[in-house]
Amino acid sequence: MGVGLLVSVEPDTITGKDIKGLTLEEVALFENCLVQATPENLQSRLAFLRTHFTTLSIYIDVRQLKAYGDVIEVLNAGASKIFVTSEQLKALAQEDTIAPSRLVLTISPLNPSTDIAKLKSFLEENPKWKTAEWAFDGDKGNAYVDRVLQELDNYPPHADQTLYVSTTSESAGQDLLAQYPGNALIVSSERLTLDTTKKGHEDLIQVTDLFLAGSTSDRKTGLYTTSVVDERGVALGLVYSSKESILEALKTKTGVYQSRKRGLWHKGASSGDTQELISMSFDCDKDCLLFRVRQKGRGFCHLATMSCWGPTSGLSRLQQTLRSRKQDAPPGSYTARLFNDPKLLGAKIKEEADELCEATTKEDIASEAADLLYFALARCIAADVTLEDIEKNLDLKSLKVKRRKGDAKPQYVNGDQKTPQTNGINGTAASSKPTEEEVKEAASIPKDSTDPAGTDDNGRIQLKRYSTSQAFSDDILKSALQRPSQRSTEKIMNLVNPIIEDVRTKGDSAVLKYTHKFEKATSLKSPVLKAPFPKSLMQLPPETIEAINISYDNILKFHSAQKETAPLVVQTMPGVTCSRFSRPIEKVGLYIPGGTAVLPSTALMLGVPAMAAGCKNIVLASPPRSDGTITPEIVYIADKIGAEAIVLAGGAQAVAAMAYGTESITKVDKILGPGNQFVTAAKMLVSNDTTASVSIDMPAGPSEVLVIADETSQPAFVASDLLSQAEHGTDSQVVLIAIALSEAQLQAIEDEVHRQAHALPRVDIVRGAIEHSVTISVPTLAEALKWSNYYAPEHLILQIADPKSCLPDIHNAGSVFLGKWTPESVGDYSAGVNHSLPTYGYARQYSGVNLASFMKHITSSEVSEEGVNSVGKAVVELARVEGLEAHKRAMEVRMEVLGLKERTFLSEEKAVTALKDIRGDAVDGDSEKVNGTV
Repeated sequence: MGVGLLVSVEPDTITGKDIKGLTLEEVALFENCLVQATPENLQSRLAFLRTHFTTLSIYIDVRQLKAYGDVIEVLNAGASKIFVTSEQLKALAQEDTIAPSRLVLTISPLNPSTDIAKLKSFLEENPKWKTAEWAFDGDKGNAYVDRVLQELDNYPPHADQTLYVSTTSESAGQDLLAQYPGNALIVSSERLTLDTTKKGHEDLIQVTDLFLAGSTSDRKTGLYTTSVVDERGVALGLVYSSKESILEALKTKTGVYQSRKRGLWHKGASSGDTQELISMSFDCDKDCLLFRVRQKGRGFCHLATMSCWGPTSGLSRLQQTLRSRKQDAPPGSYTARLFNDPKLLGAKIKEEADELCEATTKEDIASEAADLLYFALARCIAADVTLEDIEKNLDLKSLKVKRRKGDAKPQYVNGDQKTPQTNGINGTAASSKPTEEEVKEAASIPKDSTDPAGTDDNGRIQLKRYSTSQAFSDDILKSALQRPSQRSTEKIMNLVNPIIEDVRTKGDSAVLKYTHKFEKATSLKSPVLKAPFPKSLMQLPPETIEAINISYDNILKFHSAQKETAPLVVQTMPGVTCSRFSRPIEKVGLYIPGGTAVLPSTALMLGVPAMAAGCKNIVLASPPRSDGTITPEIVYIADKIGAEAIVLAGGAQAVAAMAYGTESITKVDKILGPGNQFVTAAKMLVSNDTTASVSIDMPAGPSEVLVIADETSQPAFVASDLLSQAEHGTDSQVVLIAIALSEAQLQAIEDEVHRQAHALPRVDIVRGAIEHSVTISVPTLAEALKWSNYYAPEHLILQIADPKSCLPDIHNAGSVFLGKWTPESVGDYSAGVNHSLPTYGYARQYSGVNLASFMKHITSSEVSEEGVNSVGKAVVELARVEGLEAHKRAMEVRMEVLGLKERTFLSEEKAVTALKDIRGDAVDGDSEKVNGTV
């Protein structure tokens, strides 16, 4: 169908504030709309897409988006088409999965010659884009469009080619559509109105005039043949429309037509079989109208059938029947039983799915598929989900540019289907089927051995390669460096919020409940282990104790050196002294993960600085083992740092217990420590809850490393550093930036990655991380540092000839490891630096944990009589500017007593008394002794 009118929706129309012209609901009646995306409003535009994709075909102008990944995200989110620049076109054209029909090429009136030259050069090299759709900014009319098309050797345009032309004029718009019936007019929603009188708004355009411009009516009657269809496009009937009936339909949002016998015809006015108007549009050559409606009552036809061509059939008929049964099912009917028994309905869906998988003949497959569709549609109707919703969702998925591999989950591949767990919150399964394991700290699931994740076509474990010397634009490289996507905030919050609330209100019993559930430690009777800790719980081999002690000493030495030797004291001007002094945070909670790997090193990295800072109350939290005991290494470290207790819990429940406190768990002032997405979400939630009054160290994401390697690097060292982070979890990411390495040198590193990975017990976790990890080849060290600073890695390893020389050029990194003899693991454990670092790009804003993380700073000010003279006038003037009279008087009263300002309201007695208070010396009641001024 032709686009015809493309309404540009303004920000106020989207937000519903101060709407001028058409409302968003009225825009939806024309099926299509155009919105503009900028880096600042991108997330709100994506939310708009997700909310309205079922009711609108949404076009998005992405020309202000600089990041290639952002443009791809818009396409993935379901934009019907995007308006792009020539530079964006060149980058997007390299993606084989992007159809030319999704992109609209733009010509700006500000610099048309440049745009035309760039596009002409591109089209000569890429002839398949010559029939692409074009957009012309400005309001320059047919002559301008013709001239541009001629310069592009594209005149006249192809019959199926749509041209999008902006206009603010009704007459110009009609002329454009008259010349090119396939054109689409872009008109701001603020310029359009349904009001035919336009009283007080003569500058507005009556929308039906533009909508009908360029269309062809019946030559005898002047009416428009109109096909009426339901939500799914099933034909209901054939009628006629006039300009008057179209306007009435738009105003009332109902089915209104023009009867050749009775005049204006409001469908269902007498029968009650009304229609809700969803949208209207023209066919491809604009000689037939299409009304999409939601039919109410018995149906469209006067014979009480849904369609004038007889009863509906297939899925449409089944949907109609199920809807009717849901409203008024006969007592005892099977369908009524399905609606009232969700467990039975769920079981039947699984049963029929199994039978469909086992069917072999054409007849059996058709029969089992029909049964499955019946029960599946019953499930949908029960949740008010329609076939239209399903089909729209299918359309949305077809618009995705980046797709998952689509492999089945291991339990289904292996034939070991498990019933989805409920989310443990309200007894219902979430849409993403979260299991108990997802809430537990162990959230990184290894890839199945049959899953090809992280391997190339030959089955080798290998990072994807990019090179700045090839035709990869900055946007493509930025997209390649995007971190693995995390579970949506909404889904995480749906899991975390109720757990936090449960612990906040029920205390110890809730913490124990979740520990029993997620850690299977059902023998536990208390959620906390308090000091002094039994020696029996910290029995360790001598070599482990020695390793912990060495690391403890080094971490203590480095962090103790960070202490301030004395308060900072500065005289900012004569008589005005400012100081700053530090104090330890009294109560701190340290979260120690216990998921895919036990991490006593984190207990050291958090506990030792807390002890060095002088924190009075140190509380650790870590999930116990199934027998209820805690890892002995953690108990040993807790004892060594003087911790008062260990909370025997993980995940959101541990964070909530420390944030709010329980009957036996001390409430803390700050929570520090890494964790998975659920732990991070819980930390963010409690830190934003004023009733908790708790702060956190930093946001966090999965672990990551970036290695810069030149020709002096050792391939085995580079590979080992990459793999040491990849083994953390499938959502980790590793990046190699190779400086001027030959193909043979790159191949040597890749060979080592493949060989070493297969020797690791966690190889299937490694493959998950390698799947979204990359190698970028660059020509120079400066280029390497540019991309490193852009990525802002948690760990930066410099395996280059002179690593110290480039430290001044490193601006964004959590921790840096210099030279080929310094693996990241030395920082993780024993060097003395801290390994609790900002991830996911937060190294641009945050530091890693250090002594200051456990301190707070207090400032003081002291002003003498001389200082009042120095600073008083500035204080008075700024207080006056801000209109804060009490602030102003607080300084003025002192100035008056010292004779620095004319008295305004103090009596002699009050002045003498005030001066005594300020000076602290003997002053009698003689007014002349008060500086001779009172």
